[in-house]
Amino acid sequence: MIKIGRNKIKTLTLVSLLYLVTLSIVSAEGGMTIDTSDNVAITFWIATALMLASTVFFVLERQNVSDKWKTSMTVAALVTGVAWYHYTYMRDHWVSTGESPLVLRYIDWLITVPLQVSEFYLILAAVGVASAALFFRLFGASMIMLISGFIGESEIIGGSPWMWFTIGMAAWFYIIYEIWAGDAKNKVSETSEGTQFAFKAMAFILTVGWAIYPIGYFLGQNNDFGGADGLNILYNLADAINKTAFGLMVWYAATMDTKLQKVEN
Repeated sequence: MIKIGRNKIKTLTLVSLLYLVTLSIVSAEGGMTIDTSDNVAITFWIATALMLASTVFFVLERQNVSDKWKTSMTVAALVTGVAWYHYTYMRDHWVSTGESPLVLRYIDWLITVPLQVSEFYLILAAVGVASAALFFRLFGASMIMLISGFIGESEIIGGSPWMWFTIGMAAWFYIIYEIWAGDAKNKVSETSEGTQFAFKAMAFILTVGWAIYPIGYFLGQNNDFGGADGLNILYNLADAINKTAFGLMVWYAATMDTKLQKVEN
């Protein structure tokens, strides 16, 4: 009975994923033909394909890790899955209008970035060393970072774009501090080898990988250094690499920890 139940789950999962692939193909066929000289459009297509492939991988691999890692794997799949969904629209918007899909991009980030930040809490909560206060601090800082970034880039509210940029950077630096030197850092030392690996790897991506985003913001505010094209290319590649790598680090740590548990048992 257990085997039949598991097979049914895997079958339903595969059918659902095939449905997502079908939607992706239909969306691509309904858009305009890509210009091979349009480097921005090319990076949109690369990011879209990579996000979908990552989502499929994380959903399938979720069945192969221990229970305490399943929620983290689900969140990793949600991050790339939501990003894939938004990128199918962002790429068509760019190809159709030649304009930066700023609002769509920030809608995506408002969902996926807090999910990524919550991974730090989830992997610690899975082993019982995380507090709700930690989650709300990280979540709050990520929202401040994103909202100030959107206000600065869209200029929907008065004030210098660089003032909002400074506020966003301050929130990012706080997240970095919390991860590398705050309560989260102290708690991770009490966890397993796999959890420590995931935490440190994700912290590296958050610190080094996320540095690309303020660079993109700078390019967007300075037409002499790339303007909208440079901004979108950097944002697309950063999303594709960072979100996929973030999930892969969770997956690798989950498999490492799961194998260790099997050996110990």
